[in-house]
Amino acid sequence: MTKRHNQSLSATRRRFLKSTSALAGAALINGGIHSHVTAQNEKPKSPNERLQVGAIGLRYQGTVISVQARQYADVVAFCDADQHVREQARSSFGSTPRIYEDYRDFLEKSNVDVVLIGTPDHWHVKMAADALRAGKDVYVEKPLSLTIEEGKFLREVVKSTGRVLQVGSWQRSDNRFRLAIEMVRAGRIGKLQSVDVVLGKNKQGGPFKQVPVPKNLNWDLWQGQTPDMPYIQERCHYTFRWWYAYSGGQMTDWGAHHLDIAQWGINSHPVEITGTAKYPTVENGFDVAVDFHATYKYANGVTMNVADNGRNGIMFNGSEGRIFVNRGTIAGKPVEDLESNPLPREDFAVYDYDNLDRPPRAGKLDAITNHMGNFFDCIAARRDPISDVESQHRSVSTCHLGNIAMRVGRTLKWDPELETFPDDADARDLMRRDQRDGYEVS
Repeated sequence: MTKRHNQSLSATRRRFLKSTSALAGAALINGGIHSHVTAQNEKPKSPNERLQVGAIGLRYQGTVISVQARQYADVVAFCDADQHVREQARSSFGSTPRIYEDYRDFLEKSNVDVVLIGTPDHWHVKMAADALRAGKDVYVEKPLSLTIEEGKFLREVVKSTGRVLQVGSWQRSDNRFRLAIEMVRAGRIGKLQSVDVVLGKNKQGGPFKQVPVPKNLNWDLWQGQTPDMPYIQERCHYTFRWWYAYSGGQMTDWGAHHLDIAQWGINSHPVEITGTAKYPTVENGFDVAVDFHATYKYANGVTMNVADNGRNGIMFNGSEGRIFVNRGTIAGKPVEDLESNPLPREDFAVYDYDNLDRPPRAGKLDAITNHMGNFFDCIAARRDPISDVESQHRSVSTCHLGNIAMRVGRTLKWDPELETFPDDADARDLMRRDQRDGYEVS
């Protein structure tokens, strides 16, 4: 395909975005916040009209979101530091997608409109920022950031570029979680007093054996900004979650989901955090916190308790009832009372930009269908999606605050306006991490 033809296709897609933006504006004027743009977006289009999507990071979740994106656009390019992973992804999607090892080559050469990021946590902000500044709209997996300072940085990039960024906190698009929040916000449990969140235990293990780097893996590129370490199989792919260099354990893995929902219901920011935990001392072994607990006090008086033991999920406790919600259920007397006192979906109010033509869905894959749909709605309308950069920066910051409080081992005061610890230099130091030369987030 010639450069001139590529430019022509890009111009066509830009005209498409402009036209759908106008349609979205008309829908808002005539119908309030509930958009009906998606019905038009999902009509069959010519190849020249459909947006082109590329994905970075193609292990499990990266492939999941790529499949979901195919409902709304054409997936045309893949990028992964692991040759086996990227070739398997292309095979699964047919021979059409182009493949890249280095995401920088991918951004320069792939000619995509939209970028999906399903990499390990430490790459999220760097890749998202580079894609946004390259003129792409971005869907990035949770957790949004590795550190609080990274999240603050990305928020400014989104603002300066004017691009649309959706974070893969898909529980916001699961009907059970959304119903729970709508009920809490509507006063169906009275005044919210406290929230209890259970995330589950971090894995323990090690010592693990150092082995040669597989020929199919670019280990230097996989590590990115993190310290250059000898290759251990358990550092890589799914089990990266249990190493502090690349993630934050359950506090940022499950916490990016559950603390996000909890804070969505609380509708405020924490001002005081206390955390306790134990830390493994096994050389070359998983090193994130075990037996952890964190307590948050919010500016509006609500208390949130986060633990690693108990029934996974979120309990909202109010003056007139309580609601429990997780990925399998939503329960409590206020939920039972909906039979006689319903809360019509037309009265739902927590989305900034909604589409009631899309049916309510629950469960991971179905909820991601709606989450991805909301993303493409917002691309067309140039609006903030349900998991926008501000809400997700704030919720994952809450996760980071818990980890920081656990590490310093004392109660911390947090200023949510200035986003800093005013009286604790040690805690402020943990708001950022050293970054390897050549991979800095900047």
